[in-house]
Amino acid sequence: MAKFDYVALDSSGQESRGVLDASSTNDAVALLRKSGYFPTSVTAAGKGGGGAAVAAVAVKATGGATAVAAAVPKGKAKAKGGEIKLFAKTTVDGKVLMIFTRQLATLIDAGLPLLRSLDVLGKQEKDPVLKKIISSISEGVQGGSTFSETLGGHPKVFNRLYINMVKAGELGGVLEIVLNRLAEFQEKAQKLRNKVKSAMTYPVIVLSIAMLILVFLLAFIVPKFKEIFSDLLGPNKPLPALTEVIMNLSANIVANWYIVISVIIALVIGWKAFSSSPKGQVILDKLALKLPLFGDLTSKSSISRFSRTLGTLVTSGVPILQALLITRETAGNSVIADAVTKVHDAVKEGESIVTPLEACGVFPPMVISMVDVGEETGQLPDMLLKVADVFDDEVDNTVDALTSLLEPLMIVFLAVVVGTIVIALFLPMVDLLKNMGNQTAG
Repeated sequence: MAKFDYVALDSSGQESRGVLDASSTNDAVALLRKSGYFPTSVTAAGKGGGGAAVAAVAVKATGGATAVAAAVPKGKAKAKGGEIKLFAKTTVDGKVLMIFTRQLATLIDAGLPLLRSLDVLGKQEKDPVLKKIISSISEGVQGGSTFSETLGGHPKVFNRLYINMVKAGELGGVLEIVLNRLAEFQEKAQKLRNKVKSAMTYPVIVLSIAMLILVFLLAFIVPKFKEIFSDLLGPNKPLPALTEVIMNLSANIVANWYIVISVIIALVIGWKAFSSSPKGQVILDKLALKLPLFGDLTSKSSISRFSRTLGTLVTSGVPILQALLITRETAGNSVIADAVTKVHDAVKEGESIVTPLEACGVFPPMVISMVDVGEETGQLPDMLLKVADVFDDEVDNTVDALTSLLEPLMIVFLAVVVGTIVIALFLPMVDLLKNMGNQTAG
């Protein structure tokens, strides 16, 4: 008997780690499965990352094997030499996952068995989290689990869309085709996210720079000018109204800086609490679709994501009801998610997809018409993917138009902010020069 370190999930999804005695890795996996556990990693003792013995749990095993599981709290990971690392990275970047999917599809399409393909990718993978996950998946498949089952043990990396598409590919015997579709889906989704992010990032950066300039001028520059005006004009000399406003604002910020910082922190915390609450999320999602300039972009990107996700799932063989549930989870907007829920309920009752989509008021008539035609002709997945392609192009055009419009708007905004302060500081100087001119003329 040899000892094996294992990581497994119980029926409630809780992770357990421990050591068990078995004659081989396959036997260890079989023992864990008989005991009601879903093994995600089984390695020879000393070669894997065994869990810390926080709470021992007896595992019911047959054949005289014994096991001790150690429940590891979330947020901790076992490191070499018995050191526990807090807040270890457990996710994989979308671009890294996209490349892995594309490479795996290419290898399987070239005729390599799944296990061999995983071994090849595991050896060349540079991301430590994905490398460990590939090793775990390979061991799970070698132990008799299906590819989709082993992916299910890593929900933080592989979402339901990914797992269900792989499962459909396995059942249909077209895993390489499904993986290619997945990679294509991820590539287009990543491109869409980057486009939207670039459009949103520009104004945020400009506004942040404007606020920093404003704070710097009010906190450090304006007080210096106040001393100069006091020396030149006298302490009781009235200043222009705009200058008085700027001076008072500066004085209040300098004197009550801790209150200003406290208010900013309170606003940030309040915003996060509101945006993370269900009611707040609904309000913000509705607002995001109606915002000037950005509402159109948000709407088009949401429609593209909905169409591509649902079309890709149905094309890959995922049942329509299950595909709608997955699409709802990945909608990214509660208004779209609510519409998908109504579509799911309608389809479940044998009704059409079109009516609930039209009722939500988010989808334009062109989308409704194409979905309607797709339902009638039995080509709904193709129509959905065409809609996604159309709206991807629309997002590109909207981003380009938005960027060209925002650049002059941001420049004007910066000019107004800085120019107002500069004018306020020079107005007393103009009055002083006028007085000096009058005195000289007199």
